[in-house]
Amino acid sequence: MAEKKKEKDETVLGLKLNSRLLELLAKLQEVELEDFELEAGELEIWFQPGAVAAPVVAPPKAVSPPVKAKPTQILEAEFVPPVETYPGRVVEVKLGRRGGKSVVIGGETAPAFYTFEKPTPHPPVISLDVFDMEVPLAKAVKMHVKDVLGDPAAWAKLAVDKFGADLVTIHLISVDPLVKDASPREAVKTVEAVTQAVDVPLIIGGCGDPVKDADVFQEVCETFAGERFLISSVTRDMDVERCAKFIKKGGQVALAFTPMDLNLARELNRRLYDFLPKEDIVMDLTTAALGYGLDYAFTNMERARLAALMGDPELAHPMSSGTTNAWAAREAWMKMAPEWEPRELRGPLWEVVTALTLLLAGVDLFMMMHPAAVKTVKDVIAQLMGGKSGNAERLVEWVAAKV
Repeated sequence: MAEKKKEKDETVLGLKLNSRLLELLAKLQEVELEDFELEAGELEIWFQPGAVAAPVVAPPKAVSPPVKAKPTQILEAEFVPPVETYPGRVVEVKLGRRGGKSVVIGGETAPAFYTFEKPTPHPPVISLDVFDMEVPLAKAVKMHVKDVLGDPAAWAKLAVDKFGADLVTIHLISVDPLVKDASPREAVKTVEAVTQAVDVPLIIGGCGDPVKDADVFQEVCETFAGERFLISSVTRDMDVERCAKFIKKGGQVALAFTPMDLNLARELNRRLYDFLPKEDIVMDLTTAALGYGLDYAFTNMERARLAALMGDPELAHPMSSGTTNAWAAREAWMKMAPEWEPRELRGPLWEVVTALTLLLAGVDLFMMMHPAAVKTVKDVIAQLMGGKSGNAERLVEWVAAKV
């Protein structure tokens, strides 16, 4: 009997699942052991086939989303432009000739061509460059003016009659002490010849020498008093007081030139205010061409215009752009890979892109050179000033795609 009891105890301690243990588990469903220690090399637990299996639940059937009908038209929504009112106003400046034509620039009370806020009071104008002596020109430009090189009067007449210039800029290069060192009197004779050839307003350009330019400008202002020329230009390194006084006495207009710095522009304008009314000042903030800092030139001019509209009186002047600087970019005239040709087309496009970019910044006066570029910019200005909607179908005619 002792042997049978011992065998039964070992069987129980060995956790062999006999019928009795299964009976207890079936009755209690769970067993809780306290102060239990187990040391075993192997542990086996057997569940008999009679154990209850968990029910298997079938996954829900996927429901396909309803098929949406494809839209047949764009949803219509009303758009109301965010109209703003600005406290500032750009000064109006008149350029003209006694007994001849005149133009008015400036007067804006809203950003460039924000016609949904305020109409643009005066269209931007274009001046063509004329030189008083033969100078190196890009082939694309020279082919149009080769017959009048060296004759500034004939060149000016061609610019107005054939190329549609609103103004003419006469660059008095020959007065440069490092070139011909022509006298102020000789410069006056050149200007006189141009005034006889055309009746549009003139821009009188110097050679860049601050001393010689002041002498030439004074002679021109005294000789053509009341003609309302734009004197290009007055800079910080010139005798500003002297220049302002003879410009005022002659009834001319000063082009205040500064190198891409609005603080310098304000400083020069303040110095001119001591002698000139604001209606006698136009700003030139420097034009950098496409690929040569055009983004900086645009930002500088846009900042000046927005500051003027917000009430900054020292920047509330019309702006001029020496767009001809586009031809200083090598890409405008140099020979390049076949995909960049022809040069005769690339050069004018370089000038056009430079001008149109700055047109949107608020420039009022463009100094340009290529006749095709002039016509293109004038056409764009006329379209913007007309207030008509563009033809959306024509805008995409130049795009073609093959799938």
